[in-house]
Amino acid sequence: MPEKKVLAVVGATGAQGGGLVRAILADREGPFVARAITRKPESERARALASLGVEIVAGDADDPSSLDRAFVGAYGAFCVTNFWEHFSPEREAAQATAMARASRAAGVQHVIWSTLEDTRKWVPVDDARLPTLQGKYKVPHFDAKGAVDHVFAEQVPTTYLLASFYWENFLYFGMGPRKAPNGDLVLALPLGGVKLPGVATVDIGKCAHGLFVRGTSTIGQRFGIAGEVLSGPEMAAAMGRALGRKVSFEDVPFDVYRGLGFPGADDLGNMFQFQAILGEEFLRSRDPKLSRSLNPQLLSFDDWLSGNVSHMPIG
Repeated sequence: MPEKKVLAVVGATGAQGGGLVRAILADREGPFVARAITRKPESERARALASLGVEIVAGDADDPSSLDRAFVGAYGAFCVTNFWEHFSPEREAAQATAMARASRAAGVQHVIWSTLEDTRKWVPVDDARLPTLQGKYKVPHFDAKGAVDHVFAEQVPTTYLLASFYWENFLYFGMGPRKAPNGDLVLALPLGGVKLPGVATVDIGKCAHGLFVRGTSTIGQRFGIAGEVLSGPEMAAAMGRALGRKVSFEDVPFDVYRGLGFPGADDLGNMFQFQAILGEEFLRSRDPKLSRSLNPQLLSFDDWLSGNVSHMPIG
């Protein structure tokens, strides 16, 4: 049997990277073995992966030399950043650049970069349709990633993976249904009347695994991942079925959402409005059919709800 190829997975204890590591583990006859790169190799999540036989390697995107060491000998690398840890587009861009350069230094043959659109290509900074944030961004957590796509393209053979709205946001980000004063449940999001592509986070990693399995023929291409594309009322109805009680939908005005005051509200408000501005163009960039071809176990929203509704906080 040929020796398995090492896939170095950044963020292996997080949502996207963790999904990829587990997909590699599940594919016992597959060509890859996971190397989990984490800032905290002694963490509970890292120890859990180690107990499954995963190689754990210390690596910190803020320390480029640690990435150089972590990527040595790897055939492929999965690169992802987490804007929400620090809210700094500049730091996110620096981290991504360090990953691209470390991949090149290690001679990595195939990188998957988890990116998003640089929204300023569609809505320039001087375009008043979206407020400009931090002086030079429209949707900082999108723009910072998209702006370094060219760095990966220049440094290493790269496939670009674009995720959708995480359905886990309904569990952990305070976006789930809330009780109205009359006791009814309301799902309130600023969608502007358009549909929202969404995905279970575990499926992002599984789709990334599918791209690695497809091989280097995917290099240079962009793959948008979604489990399902639903309207606000459709999501509310699905939640109602899962909860066994009615959930109605409220389409919150973008300005109202931006003004809610929680960290990142302005960024997220702009994100939802950007998706509404692009409309069908944005929906076409997140294709459930394509996603299912990469990951035949792709979850629908009903599937996801059946396993998660009991954990959904009702505000």
